[in-house]
Amino acid sequence: MEYTHLGRIGLKVSRLCLGTMNFGPQTNEADSFAIMDRALEHGINFFDTANAYGGQKGVGVTEQIIGRWFAQGEGRRDNIVLATKVYDVMGPRPNESRLSALHIRRSCEDSLRRLQTDHIDLYQMHHIDRQTPWEEIWQAMEQLVREGKIIYVGSSNFAGWHIARANETARNRHFLGLVSEQSLYNLNARTVELEVLPACQAYGLGFIPWGPLSGGLLGGVLRKAEMGRRASPGTQAAIEKNRSKLTAYENFCSEQGEEPARIALAWLLSNPVVTAPIIGPRALSQLEDTLRTLDIQLSKESLEQLDRIFPGPGGPAPEAYAW
Repeated sequence: MEYTHLGRIGLKVSRLCLGTMNFGPQTNEADSFAIMDRALEHGINFFDTANAYGGQKGVGVTEQIIGRWFAQGEGRRDNIVLATKVYDVMGPRPNESRLSALHIRRSCEDSLRRLQTDHIDLYQMHHIDRQTPWEEIWQAMEQLVREGKIIYVGSSNFAGWHIARANETARNRHFLGLVSEQSLYNLNARTVELEVLPACQAYGLGFIPWGPLSGGLLGGVLRKAEMGRRASPGTQAAIEKNRSKLTAYENFCSEQGEEPARIALAWLLSNPVVTAPIIGPRALSQLEDTLRTLDIQLSKESLEQLDRIFPGPGGPAPEAYAW
């Protein structure tokens, strides 16, 4: 396994991040345990979850599964860089969502209990909260750091200017601020190249792409359809919208002798701003297959061909649209 710093900080994480959103709703507890064990055996030390994952509002099913996995001992917790999130609705009362200091505090305590740990390594704001001032948010996060309940703070689904405002406010408070951003990014969704990636680079944030396979579109969806695999109506609509691109892409992958999913991940890993794409295996076999991505090195010519198939926005703003 390869490791890299999470942005500007000293912490090192694996180049692949294990996403756990499927644990509970699609993957039972025994299989989830097996996936986490195997990931750890292969050197994946970066696990990502959220208090809202698990399919039952306010229950934190996925965090509970991870907590019971930690409880088995044998160094599981000590070997993991644990990331979870706060923001989503966790109950019916008015202060059980978003980023008020009260909700941040209570959500952290609840996550610690479910995860059966005394600290969270990376506590991520799942979305921007335009109704809560940054002074309040940072005061709450600073207190959790002082108490040893969290170590680092990250963001998810932030715009570039949100990252800038958050970190400038943190700088004025002599606080470390954001150390990472987690956003949608893949060959078929490249909007973050305009503002978010440049902001991450400027402020030294690690960048963690979610949705690296574009909901399965980049995982060989056309070939799977030919083999009789049925897709949801939404996926079928996305296939028709992107059929020409997907055809060219899957032909390219065949020429490379590689599976489409591995090419999609290798493309992300070729970007120096990217820290670790989030992989979300539903089964052990998917994890094993994904790990082979680290052996792929895409040539300059291959990267240029992928850019022609899936054109990005034209680079960072404002050059992408101003001239």
